[in-house]
Amino acid sequence: MITINITKAKGIAHDKRREARSAEFAPLDIKATIPSEATAAETARAVVRAKYATMQTAFDAATTTNAIKAVMT
Repeated sequence: MITINITKAKGIAHDKRREARSAEFAPLDIKATIPSEATAAETARAVVRAKYATMQTAFDAATTTNAIKAVMT
């Protein structure tokens, strides 16, 4: 029988979340430096931040690997 360490599983999930967040932020970081697109980029960045903040909270509350997997999808 396999025993899964939930703490380590959460750590791996957080790393994956950080990678995905960085990938979504990359184009917005560039647009944020263009004065005519800065406002729209910052609005889009706020949406991305909220999405991943919700995901982080769900990871922290997860007690099973199935719950962690559900948050990732």
